[in-house]
Amino acid sequence: MNKDAFVGKWKQVRGEARVWWGKLTDDDLDKVAGRFDVFAGLLQEKYGYSREHAEEEIDKRVTEFEANMNRKTQPRR
Repeated sequence: MNKDAFVGKWKQVRGEARVWWGKLTDDDLDKVAGRFDVFAGLLQEKYGYSREHAEEEIDKRVTEFEANMNRKTQPRR
């Protein structure tokens, strides 16, 4: 995932992050403030993920989120 794109999507993704990773608090997410590297580090700390696994999890979840949003905004035929 493009880390610059993550910053732009952060406000949309932030609410979902609490659902995806229940150990994260609002304070944790406030500290992230859209910074991909900080978020990956937080997942490493809270979940014991490797750096690579944390980045893959973020990418997977954000990609799924975007796909769901695109489906919701597509006109029905």
